[in-house]
Amino acid sequence: MAHSPAPRWSQDQLAEHAAMAVRDFRDVRMHEPLEQYLETFDQYRTAVENLIEGTVDLSRLSDEAVEYVTDPHLLTAVRYLASPAVSEDDLKILAEAVLSPGRLRKDPEMAKRVIETVMLGLDRNRFPWVSEDREPSQAEREMAIISTTALIATQRVQTDRRNSAKNVQEDAVAEYLLSIGLTQVANRSVRTARDLPSPGEFCRESLFGSRKADLIVSLWDGRAMPTECKVSNSSTNSVKRLNNDAAKKAKTWNEEFGSANTVPAAVLSGVFKVHNLEQAQADDLTIFWAHDLEAMGAFIESTLS
Repeated sequence: MAHSPAPRWSQDQLAEHAAMAVRDFRDVRMHEPLEQYLETFDQYRTAVENLIEGTVDLSRLSDEAVEYVTDPHLLTAVRYLASPAVSEDDLKILAEAVLSPGRLRKDPEMAKRVIETVMLGLDRNRFPWVSEDREPSQAEREMAIISTTALIATQRVQTDRRNSAKNVQEDAVAEYLLSIGLTQVANRSVRTARDLPSPGEFCRESLFGSRKADLIVSLWDGRAMPTECKVSNSSTNSVKRLNNDAAKKAKTWNEEFGSANTVPAAVLSGVFKVHNLEQAQADDLTIFWAHDLEAMGAFIESTLS
């Protein structure tokens, strides 16, 4: 029996949908509330103030290392004393440290190594008094507190935004699949076709062969549609999200399960170049859009016959 072909879009259709996705992206970004940034700023300003004022303008930071690296908010403030800020993963390696509060309390020398590692990269523009071995002016202290807090708040909000956008998109796709009559089942590891959900079912965040898929949909005709949800905030970022990730997964899945049995797909939102969309589609990735999930629904319904 011949299977319903997965949709393939013309250059004009891809360009039209890409433009719609950009408009949606602009609307979301322009109307995002400022409250999240302000709340994060207020939360971390207290931590930065406590760090600077509690250590006498950082002069006693090493002596009181345990206190300041065992509190999560204070540790974040410590990491942002450097420019660029030192990530927790980098700090573990550079300081040869375990960052759990329990281990740091038991090993004060390890806590000191954490502080000393960060201080090697201390931002001298924000904290000029440290290298000049003097007390800061009130203006310098206030500027250091505000600028450091702004760096933390900006990074936190950007990270939360990226994670939230992807989660929101995955939730929207799952809700849509439920609305058209599919059934959600438990997550699983799909090594062979026998591990797939039954036709008309789907699961989330599951291993499909050797690569993880955000969703795995079992089409009504028995084929598997491993699906990635990709949100891009720039055309440069779209290459990473679409061509270097989703399209490469599509190739792997087709090789492992056979192109006759697999319909690798991606649901997209945000900013994508038409050229990159065409390339991904040529690599056997079926493209759907978050603003037009009905196209996905129409394809799934076509597999009933």
